Amino acid sequence: MSPRHRNGNQAATAIAVVADILAGTLILWILMYLLDANRANDLVSFVQDAARWLAGWSYDLFTFDAAWARVVAGYGLAALVYLFIGHAVAGRLRRS
Repeated sequence: MSPRHRNGNQAATAIAVVADILAGTLILWILMYLLDANRANDLVSFVQDAARWLAGWSYDLFTFDAAWARVVAGYGLAALVYLFIGHAVAGRLRRS
């Protein structure tokens, strides 16, 4: 395996892992919201803040009447986009 190919695989793996972590943070917030986690808790507050920052572009994108549907759709869309783009870029790096 050439050094360039090995570096491409390492970069691809790093990008995929970062995409997974970002999506995981968003999914964790969705679960915490649906399970009515205590927002006064520091961990819950941190996850909410991180998820809001990560999904700033898709937060309240949808106008469902139910708040839970807005959270699932808005944050879920952001999670899917991070996964799709991150893994697409990682796949492209692995092929080059």
